[in-house]
Amino acid sequence: MAEKALKNKLQSTFEFEGVWEELLDNKDFIEIFLSEVLEDYILKQRWYGGKSSKLKYIELSEYFRIQQHGEVYFGLLLEIDFVEGFYHHYFIPIAFVTDASFAKSDRILPIKIQGQQGYIIDAINLEAFRKLVFERILGAVPVDRTKVQYHRSESFCDVVYESSRFMGMEQSNTSIIYNDRFVLKFFRRIFADKNPDYEMSRFLTEVKDFKNTPAYKGSLNIIDSDNVNVTIALMQELVPNKGDAWDYMLHELHEVFLNLDAKHIDINSLQRVGMFERMNINQVSPEIIDWIGLNLFVKVRKLAVRTAEMHIVLGSEFEDNSFTPNHFNGDYEVWLKNRLIHQFQNRLNTVENQMHKLDGMAMDLAKEFLEKKNVIRKKITNFDWTKLKGERIRVHGDYHLGQILVTEDDFYILDFEGEPESTIRDRKVKQPPLKDVAGLFRSFHYAIYASLFNNSEAYKRPQEELFEAAEIIYAYLTSVFLETYVEQVQNANLNIGYNQERIFILKYCLLEKAVYEIGYELNSRPRWALIPLKGISNIINH
Repeated sequence: MAEKALKNKLQSTFEFEGVWEELLDNKDFIEIFLSEVLEDYILKQRWYGGKSSKLKYIELSEYFRIQQHGEVYFGLLLEIDFVEGFYHHYFIPIAFVTDASFAKSDRILPIKIQGQQGYIIDAINLEAFRKLVFERILGAVPVDRTKVQYHRSESFCDVVYESSRFMGMEQSNTSIIYNDRFVLKFFRRIFADKNPDYEMSRFLTEVKDFKNTPAYKGSLNIIDSDNVNVTIALMQELVPNKGDAWDYMLHELHEVFLNLDAKHIDINSLQRVGMFERMNINQVSPEIIDWIGLNLFVKVRKLAVRTAEMHIVLGSEFEDNSFTPNHFNGDYEVWLKNRLIHQFQNRLNTVENQMHKLDGMAMDLAKEFLEKKNVIRKKITNFDWTKLKGERIRVHGDYHLGQILVTEDDFYILDFEGEPESTIRDRKVKQPPLKDVAGLFRSFHYAIYASLFNNSEAYKRPQEELFEAAEIIYAYLTSVFLETYVEQVQNANLNIGYNQERIFILKYCLLEKAVYEIGYELNSRPRWALIPLKGISNIINH
């Protein structure tokens, strides 16, 4: 009967006689709002990360007011429970609008408040809400002890609100561009802790003055019912740019593959470079420079410098414990192995169950992956912290070409949230800096093969020859990067270990990253599973 009554309520506009400010105290409203109406809305959102799981029910964990001068909106923290036995928390700010022509695709619930017909919508669609948040951050007091805490940097002043607009096609968050000068990122998936992106942004730019990431300008945090500081939004400067390094690399690599025929390159006669060999640009043979182009090597070297500078800054703190460098120890080893063995077993099952999606070289590599599972497992368990002398620091954690902006002559590093599959606690574990380098190297590998897959009709060589060229390009780009990176961090006395240790950690982190990637590729685009499988093959046969 209760279910039938709820369905009847859903079919008609919900009527509320009280004032908007008291709406969330109304149990009938909460019951209807958290029902199928909200479920249908959330399932359609790009930022919703539970699409591969079955939603069981939604609870309102807590709510808070986002307000100024009598203008009130509500921020909701929703707990979404899944049939599989886990849950996510999401943030949605809500507003009440009466204009029937407004936000037609973003209406959550039709409602009549004190006789006024209207709709509950996601407040981020409303310019008045966006303006209010901007002004609250701009007017933040130095010490805020209220539940809803706004903060601004000293550099964010003497500004007035002019305009706001959506940044564009984001997946996991919603970003607003203000005055064409600032970006406010609303975190949609919420964790019971400070978001790593907020922590790293403040540390890098406010504490350490690192220039090659967007400067921290402000934030919105709440103190939840467990007295935990939870990040809701992060304000940063907007860096004028030419797009991200992923698109840049795809463009450059397309030219490199076209050069095979345009310059009549004989692949078999090219000088090879070994995996993890370090090479200065002036050591690269003229034939390779002629084929790949000096400009791409110069860009890779610049990216290596910026990556090294980021790590040097992250390894330079000796007061704030959350950023001070640590040595390897037994606790870290246990944490790492448990995590990786669990992930590896999961990916083994995925490959076994989805072999039917593969063919050709990808099928051969998948068979090798399964046949050599004990070799891979041994490489994972072969981590012995007592043999490692380097340091662990806070790292980017999800470092790839898509997290790097390209400007006229430089690179800016973005998005320090960490690996999407990891818990918030795991994202803050101090790691060897080479974990980020490995992430970027996997991204190089991806970009090279993505160029082949995306432009296959443009290249006249047989696939086998193109794959051979791909591996040569990868070896040279990583060698030039590694030479510059190691030189920079060593000159700054950041301890990344001796040479054999560095190679061990790089191989370990590359293996970890490639194993992680297999799951996504087999589930989303099986043709690309060849890329992580090839990466794993390179490591286990090196």
